[in-house]
Amino acid sequence: MLYKIQKSKIASLVSRLIKLQKLRRGGGAVLFLLLTTIIVYPNLISKNIDVAIGQVAPYTIKAEMDIVFEDKNKTAMERTLASEKVGMVLTVDPMVRSAVLADVDELAAKLAEVQNSTTLNPAGKINELVELLPDLEVADLAFLAQANPEETQQITATIKSLIGENVDYQGGITQERLAEEKDNLTNMLVNMNLAKSYEKLSIIAIDNFVRHNAFIDYETTRLKQEEAMNTIEPVMITMKEGEKIIGEGEIITDEHLAKLQAQGLTGSSPQLVTLLGALCLLGLLMVIVFLYLYQNNRDIFYNTESLYLLGIITLLVIGVTKGIIAIDMSRWPEFGAQIGYMAPIAVAGVLIAVLLDSRLAVLVVVVLSALLGIMMDNQLRFTLVGLVGGFAGIYSVSKLSQRSDLVMAGVYVSIANMAAILAVGLAYSIPYGALVFSCVAFGIANGVLSALLANGALPILESAFRLSSPVRLLEFSHPNNPLLKRLMTEAPGTYNHSVLVGNLAEAAADAVGGDSMLVRVGAYYHDIGKVKRPYFFIENQMISESPHDKIGPSLSTLIITSHVKDGVEMAKQAKLPQRIVDIIEQHHGTSLVSYFYHKALENDRLESVTEEEFRYEGHKPQTREAAIVMLADSVEAALRSLQSRAPARIEGMVRKLIKDKLHDGQFDECDLTFQDMDVIAVSFVRVLTGIYHTRVEYPDLTQELERRKKRDGLRKQHPNRNGHGRGTDPAADHRD
Repeated sequence: MLYKIQKSKIASLVSRLIKLQKLRRGGGAVLFLLLTTIIVYPNLISKNIDVAIGQVAPYTIKAEMDIVFEDKNKTAMERTLASEKVGMVLTVDPMVRSAVLADVDELAAKLAEVQNSTTLNPAGKINELVELLPDLEVADLAFLAQANPEETQQITATIKSLIGENVDYQGGITQERLAEEKDNLTNMLVNMNLAKSYEKLSIIAIDNFVRHNAFIDYETTRLKQEEAMNTIEPVMITMKEGEKIIGEGEIITDEHLAKLQAQGLTGSSPQLVTLLGALCLLGLLMVIVFLYLYQNNRDIFYNTESLYLLGIITLLVIGVTKGIIAIDMSRWPEFGAQIGYMAPIAVAGVLIAVLLDSRLAVLVVVVLSALLGIMMDNQLRFTLVGLVGGFAGIYSVSKLSQRSDLVMAGVYVSIANMAAILAVGLAYSIPYGALVFSCVAFGIANGVLSALLANGALPILESAFRLSSPVRLLEFSHPNNPLLKRLMTEAPGTYNHSVLVGNLAEAAADAVGGDSMLVRVGAYYHDIGKVKRPYFFIENQMISESPHDKIGPSLSTLIITSHVKDGVEMAKQAKLPQRIVDIIEQHHGTSLVSYFYHKALENDRLESVTEEEFRYEGHKPQTREAAIVMLADSVEAALRSLQSRAPARIEGMVRKLIKDKLHDGQFDECDLTFQDMDVIAVSFVRVLTGIYHTRVEYPDLTQELERRKKRDGLRKQHPNRNGHGRGTDPAADHRD
């Protein structure tokens, strides 16, 4: 017995905990975080192997999944070889040859100056030549000091001619070839059988003056090497599940290690640390989204169902993305590396923008694009393409009004993705064949998949979470809807009234930046409860006698106010969106049924009548849309009793009604501002004056037709009078 009591208490406690909103939100967040981590980081549950190149494999290791990956080591080796095949780019300086010959001329001039000097004695000339030619021996210097100047000039001319004719300065002399050129010139001098002193002079001149004129252009060389490297396509390795990577006892090589890393089987860090890192990263992204909601959209932040919806959409997109990445493209490895471009990030942007908030959709697209880059081996290009496609999806549904617009959204996403794939592919030097295929196939496939998923998921999510997207609201506004059809047949006056209220409310919502589609559809249904007792409402009464004349004011008030409660019940049974139900419930707020209130005051002389008995029991408007429907309903109803519909009278009536609602406190719980009220009044007046503008009074057509028939009959009786079928009898003219 005690066990049963304890069990009952525990069950009751668990039931109460489940109902706690904070617990539900926290549990949902934890579950979402775990599921996202498992999808984004599937290899976290794999058993890592601590191996190194040159070690012996402790056992046979096989692939755990089909995969196509780039062997980065082999790709780097191939590109390095291609780079090394590119020769050094040289720049030839054409001015070096002239400078060398000028140096020889300068040497000849200084020798001639010393030899022809009359102020220097032989010892002085030798001293001058020592400074000019420090590498020559004293004996050679003494020979040059006493030599014939003309003979020395011939020798220097020979050196100059030898250099000018035999050194290929036009083709370019590199630093490496310089020694070879000097050796060739020296050999030529030796074969000329010059005097030893002249031969030494010539060798020293060649060694000192001849220099290279071809220099390495390092920047151009680097660019050509990079160009050669970019022509090498990535080396792709295809592995099948169960394929042997390395056998027991084999030596681990670079290739083995690359395959193990691609399978996610390597790493010396503990698995727990990796798991914690993944959880922290995804947790931070979740915190960013929650902080944004808390700061900018607390309606969603405090709404558990909206958060669940956000999580479901995110998991849907991540799951589909993971499935796409897992597609076996081993037969086409160069295309398999690009398959991440098919990830339908735009679906999240479209669904969140339509069902929740477009600004929130932008943030979620950014987060999902980052996760796509992580799932595609941390490649930024997939993140960039995901961003472009997601933003295109959000923009394309900014004015969504029908389901065919979702198809057009797919077209916009396809075009945006194709452009992004092309731009990123050119920036990353993707081979043209793979780039064109990815741009066309994956770009179009992404848009088609996004449109299909959005069209398929939108009605399911709308129904499950009772949300009202513009598309769903448009469907509910169709006259063939059972509730509207019933309103049209059973309460035609109320139906016409609702259509006019919808026109007024839509114009006002457009003017103040509200949801015009919501207020129009809400106005269509706001009086749906009147179909239960249609003839108790004046717009449906076909006779002058009113059923209210036979009952008391209190009962009349009860019947009149009950149409709100009846409308809410009917709307919920018909599964109308909650926002429409709210408008039905709030369109009268707690307003006073003034006619029957004053009638009760007249009948009850004991003054026991209170206003509370004659007020609606609904909630005051909580949104601008509900307040607009309230005002439109009041204005349209009051206009029926307005005798003069001149623009000034209409405007006065509209502003008085708005003022009365304001003073009655009906707008205390919504965000309607004074400026909004003024704009709404102007909008109402514009629409109403357009409907009830002054018309030209047309003549009575029946009397005109009778007059013409009478005149035509007289013409037939006197066809020859005055040549026009009229007689000369003045009485006939008078009768006309």
